[in-house]
Formats: sequence, C-alpha cells, structure tokens
Amino acid sequence: MKKIKIDFILNGTEITDEVPVNITLSEYLRDYLKLTGTKEGCSKGECGACTVIIDDKIFDSCLILIPEVDGKNITTIEGISKDDLTPLQNSLIEEGAFQCGFCASGMVMSLTNLLSKNEKPSLEEIRESISGNLCRCTGYKKIIDAVIKLTKVVV
Repeated sequence: MKKIKIDFILNGTEITDEVPVNITLSEYLRDYLKLTGTKEGCSKGECGACTVIIDDKIFDSCLILIPEVDGKNITTIEGISKDDLTPLQNSLIEEGAFQCGFCASGMVMSLTNLLSKNEKPSLEEIRESISGNLCRCTGYKKIIDAVIKLTKVVV
C-alpha cells in the first residue's frame, strides 16, 4: 500500500506522519489517533457526524482524503476546549438538546464554527449552520433554542 508523508496542525499540535494515501481524515482520526469524538455515520458526507473545522471552514471528514490535509489547521471536537465544556456545550446540555448524542459532535463543530465568526447569529444563520447535520432523536428545536439562549438572539 502506497504511503504519504503529511504535516499538519491538529488541535494546536503539529502532526507529522506517514500514512496510507487512500484513507480519509475520519479514518485517520479514529483509527490511527484514537480521537473517537469525530463520529463516522454515513461515510458519504450526508449526516455531518464527522464534521471537523479545517482552516476555519467546516468539512465532513469522511470525504477528505488524508493527502488533502497536508499543511492545514484542523480542529476536532477534542480540540475546541482544553479544560472544560464550552459555553455552547453547556447550553446544549441545559436545554436537553441531545438524546442519543451521535450527532452531538458534528452539531457542536458546526455551531462552534458559526459562533467563532458571528457572536449574534440570526435564526436563519443558526439553521443554515446546522443544515448539514442530521439528528434523528430530538430534531433541531432544542439545539436551536440552546444557541438562541446562549447568544441571547431575539427571534
């Protein structure tokens, strides 16, 4: 199997590795680095469970081949807070936004990216930011309510 050397920043740490050229970022995170917060749902870029932030934009890591991350800055759910839960995560918990939790990391990553660019997003911007993330348990109302409560957006 052909391997490639990659260099990138992951959650603030420089990574240099030699990995098979045909694996996805999701596979690399979960199978090689044991960062299992990034979930593998559909493997087709449809569910958003594997959402990560690459150079300040969200991506489904199941669609990114590992050579594409060379030289990039990547943040996973494990990298959004060094010490404790973020205010967003606390708000989601307080609102009971998740049941099974499978979509949680992808939702948090999408919303974290939104809030890093816009501290007071509109209702439409909140909805748009999670439009690539599927939730089968609670739906989206409590998730959106948690963001509204956190940002004190008037709808």
